[in-house]
Amino acid sequence: MKANSFRAEFFMAVLMLALVFQLSRQAAAIVAASAAVLSPSQQTLSAPPQKPVVVLDSGHGGFDPGKIAVDGTLEKDINLRIARLVRQYLEASDVEVVMTRDSDTALSGSSDTNKKTADMRNRCQLINDASPDLVVSIHQNSYHEEYVKGAQVFYYKSSENGKRLAEILQKRFDYVSGDENTRAAKANDSYYLLLHVKSPIVIVECGFLSNRSEAALLNTEEYQDRVAWTIHMGIMEYLNSRETHS
Repeated sequence: MKANSFRAEFFMAVLMLALVFQLSRQAAAIVAASAAVLSPSQQTLSAPPQKPVVVLDSGHGGFDPGKIAVDGTLEKDINLRIARLVRQYLEASDVEVVMTRDSDTALSGSSDTNKKTADMRNRCQLINDASPDLVVSIHQNSYHEEYVKGAQVFYYKSSENGKRLAEILQKRFDYVSGDENTRAAKANDSYYLLLHVKSPIVIVECGFLSNRSEAALLNTEEYQDRVAWTIHMGIMEYLNSRETHS
């Protein structure tokens, strides 16, 4: 009797295993059939979006001081300090930053006969090799009449994206300067960088070193930080609005 009971239980266990095996095969077949009709993008997890790339160009450097302020401050030094601050803000916003220079150096070699031309040509090459989403070249302005002041952003006249970036940044600078800054973003077709860089590019003239009060501001850490934050916010606004303008 016990033997018959054992055989019955064993037989039932075998049947159960066979049933489970068959159900597993059917389930696998269903999954395979479902996967076959899915597109490759549906079968795999989407890759995270690529980080945007921004090139920050600190104007001048090395042998080229740029403009010299009324207090003797050199434009090249202010440009670099602001660019480094912008880089910090952008990297904190998950943006990849490429600097054309990160020290007081020019992008020309000792054997170059025309160092300025070589410097500009090498800047453009570095920028184009990086294939950035945008480029911001940081500068300071100067004029023969001291009363002139204010920030102004330049873009290449035929670049719609450059124009949009310039207008965003120009508006941001109004928050820094208030109603005193009546300047508007301005098209240009002669600046070397604007002509030879393929990506959307603007030249940001942060202020006039020929104006005593503005030069004094531009030489302070607090104001440099405000300018850097302004540039950073303009860049982020441009990057975040690209889809609506594509």
